[in-house]
Amino acid sequence: MDWLLESDEPGIRDRTHRELLDTPGDESPSRILAGPRVSALLAEQQPDGALGPDLARVGRYRGSSRSPENLRTVETVRRSPSRRWSTTLWRLASLIDLAAPADDPRIAAAVEYVLDHAVDLPRHRHGPTMINGLARVCAGGEGSVLRIACWAGLADDPRTHRMAKALLDWQWPDGGWNCHRNASGRRSSFDESLLPAWGLHEYATAIGDSSAAEAVDRAAELFLDHRLLYSLGSGIPSRWRPKPPPAGQMINSRWAKLSYPSTWHYDLLSVLRFLARTGRIDDRRGRDGLDLLIRKRRRDGLWAADAQWGRSPDNRAPHPAPDWGAPKEPNPMITLLTLGVLRAAAAAGSGAASR
Repeated sequence: MDWLLESDEPGIRDRTHRELLDTPGDESPSRILAGPRVSALLAEQQPDGALGPDLARVGRYRGSSRSPENLRTVETVRRSPSRRWSTTLWRLASLIDLAAPADDPRIAAAVEYVLDHAVDLPRHRHGPTMINGLARVCAGGEGSVLRIACWAGLADDPRTHRMAKALLDWQWPDGGWNCHRNASGRRSSFDESLLPAWGLHEYATAIGDSSAAEAVDRAAELFLDHRLLYSLGSGIPSRWRPKPPPAGQMINSRWAKLSYPSTWHYDLLSVLRFLARTGRIDDRRGRDGLDLLIRKRRRDGLWAADAQWGRSPDNRAPHPAPDWGAPKEPNPMITLLTLGVLRAAAAAGSGAASR
């Protein structure tokens, strides 16, 4: 705890006091907004409210490989509307995690931007791509919009209602969502299912929507039935996955790696945060995940990122973005969020966190 309390980020210190020590945080909104990571997240805001610069660096590679040795050149290009939107979504998600005040004018403008852009997406104006009766939509954006809108006090906004209804309409029979056009329809995508479930939980909590709550139940069961990370052994060989993992084998080794921010990616810490948030952290099917999270603690009592998403092609930040820390080094956000999960598990009586 002392290490977190010595952080240079006021939002981390504030959350440590309030959520881990049960003591009032003494960080004012203005001090939180002046924190180095919060300041970087809000840097170069565009006139329409989008966060981040209008330009980005893009790597050009030889062939289809994206390995560093095949990088030919890095070009500066104007960001596409979809990239500006997604960048703003991920920055707002981190601002929530850093206890930034939602009523700050810059943040309020960014929230309005993501809501306006969301309802103007072709899948909302003309309907989603449907194959075999199932919507093929990368629904993580809508899930993030719901979480952000509810945090900003806009749960009852017509645009928020529209996002929630769309997610309910697009949910697959197994409880998740999927954008893959070649998917058989038997299983949805975990990467595309976590954020919609989280957003619908915030929406259901804010306005008491029973349909949204039921959708969250179904998604949570999808994760828990797989013990968060493991195959049920029911996969059918396909062109895209000729050898599905057998029962009990980890579906994707990347899911077990810690990172922050995880953006739209499914991983162990993100799904455990979701379970803690939705009151399911004591479910015995999540204990293997909690055990794995505990085993990742370093000898100094902290947690590190196993890997980090979002590196630019030349391994330098393409714009003023927060320094989230290098892999294998003590990471304040991952440590803060992990301790929050373990505290919730201990309070719920989970055997894994109590040991």
